[in-house]
Amino acid sequence: MRPADLSQVLVVQSQAYGDVMLESEATLGSRLALSPATCWVAVDEAAVVAGYLFTHPWQLAAPPPLDMALDALPDAPDCWYVHDMALAPRTRGAGVAARLYEAALASAQTLGLAASALVAVQQSQGFWACFGYVAAADVSPLIAAKLAGYGDGAVFMTRTL
Repeated sequence: MRPADLSQVLVVQSQAYGDVMLESEATLGSRLALSPATCWVAVDEAAVVAGYLFTHPWQLAAPPPLDMALDALPDAPDCWYVHDMALAPRTRGAGVAARLYEAALASAQTLGLAASALVAVQQSQGFWACFGYVAAADVSPLIAAKLAGYGDGAVFMTRTL
């Protein structure tokens, strides 16, 4: 992903989420700037962004809040945090999500982190379970408070890398 892709990423985000859970260009751009090797786009045959995946090293016990620009990565990250994946409706069911995830995972595995975490939204737990993520049985009060910002039904999930 390149900074020039962000305007098209925002279009895909809007198509995927409607008016809820939209994040600013500054928020998404901060993740790209801090961890460009772990942020990805899929483009269609017309070179238009058809999907995206933002990930970065982070702290397992403290997922970042929704729509918050990051100033820096933690000094001692202990997980690969999958921040957001979205696809344009025209690409769903074509394997784009799996290809994005597998490319990012291969890059993330070079970071030497032992775990991955994410917040599943919009009833996507089953999707993430296909990639080995499991819903956390008990979450700390800090994580519970952050989950509330992701909307009803948000679930904190983790996996071993």
